[in-house]
Amino acid sequence: MAVKDFMTRKVVYVSPDTTVAHTADMMREQGLRRLPVIENDRLVGVVTERTMAEASPSKVTSLSIYEMNYLLNKTKIRDIMARDVVTVSPYASLEDAVYAMMKNQVGILPVVEAGQVFGVITEKDVFKAFLEVSGYGEEGIRVIITADDTVGTLAKIVDTISADNLNIKRTVVATRRSGKVAIEIQIDGKADVTDLREKLIKQGIQVDAIELTSAKVID
Repeated sequence: MAVKDFMTRKVVYVSPDTTVAHTADMMREQGLRRLPVIENDRLVGVVTERTMAEASPSKVTSLSIYEMNYLLNKTKIRDIMARDVVTVSPYASLEDAVYAMMKNQVGILPVVEAGQVFGVITEKDVFKAFLEVSGYGEEGIRVIITADDTVGTLAKIVDTISADNLNIKRTVVATRRSGKVAIEIQIDGKADVTDLREKLIKQGIQVDAIELTSAKVID
């Protein structure tokens, strides 16, 4: 899964000549904590809540409110922005982007190729990608199974479901500390879930949950 398939293409950004005061208003109004700084369609830096706070006069300053407003309206983003920006390629894997976000403790990464910004990947984009991969919000049947991590286990599960003329749309497998694996399967359409459970159990498969799922709109 490439970053380009999940990134946000509409980028909110500022130029190096934007004032600190105007940038602060943008971040507050749109609920943003980090903005890329773009000049001539190329990424030149980033401004964050922290750099903004450090640039703002302290509450204990002797400056008057008029002097503070003058200072914030005079200071440009180029004077306070960070120039060493963590970015990700549009062709990088989504997993690489998540790792970079965790390692650098940031919630957003500019998506850059040859200096040009194609979008941003955010925590919200990652959450939406997870829901899409897991099939959440789609009508069908969700089966959750705990199984041994051995050859042929998944084949047995797939054969049992296929024998009921059911189509498996998605399969997510996660290894547990116990050495077993948790398998979540999303199946198209509807079926008798009680009958399907019994057939899986007869094959020695541990069914933790099986339920009909309804369609949900994910914004």
